[in-house]
Amino acid sequence: MNDEELIKKYVSLDRQKEALEELHAGYPVQYIIGNVDFYDTIIKVNNNVLIPRFETEYLVDKTLKYIKALKLIEPKIIDIGTGSGCISIAIKKHITCEIEAIDINSKAITLAKENAKLNNVSVNFIVSDINNFKTNKKYDVIISNPPYVANNKKVEVKTKYEPQNAIFAPENGVYYYRIILEKLHNNLNDNHLIAFEIDDKEGILIKKLVNKYLPNDYIKIEKDYNNYERYVFISNKKFE
Repeated sequence: MNDEELIKKYVSLDRQKEALEELHAGYPVQYIIGNVDFYDTIIKVNNNVLIPRFETEYLVDKTLKYIKALKLIEPKIIDIGTGSGCISIAIKKHITCEIEAIDINSKAITLAKENAKLNNVSVNFIVSDINNFKTNKKYDVIISNPPYVANNKKVEVKTKYEPQNAIFAPENGVYYYRIILEKLHNNLNDNHLIAFEIDDKEGILIKKLVNKYLPNDYIKIEKDYNNYERYVFISNKKFE
């Protein structure tokens, strides 16, 4: 189904003309229709959150498989930079677990709570900047699709409508990976998994960070559907 067909399906007849004009002006169809299909869930979206993409569905899929392979039973999970809540909600829908999800944007958290309710799952959403986040909890899984595009890198023009602080990051794009590892490496249970979505040029830089904060862990970099290195998985155990 193309974008115009989506509008005809999801947008009321009295607003379709305006919606098509927005579409032709480059406004994302996902914001126009107000939702996205994401890994067996329906996720509401607006311009307070990044539009969930198929690459992130693959992150969820791979993470669920590693949770099973590593025998993480009813894991305690933290999702950092949750945005619309799509990652947490999709995981919660597929396994028994306890999930905490944080985001700096209170409007994003409000929407994420709506999405959890829409999909009949329970997630503990928290408004927090990862820089100020403090916890004594231990987690089995850390998962994050943080802002990771280097500030000087060109991106698709249509992303200008999405929240820019959910896209770009300092330190050649790896700032948030450093902060996550720095702040939470001591909050991992002995048997654990970290799952990151990354830019395809960041693997080596993130490996260096992992070696600094979790020097005894194993690291696996995996590719997306288009053969780009887009995921980093980190664990105390060797990956199959």
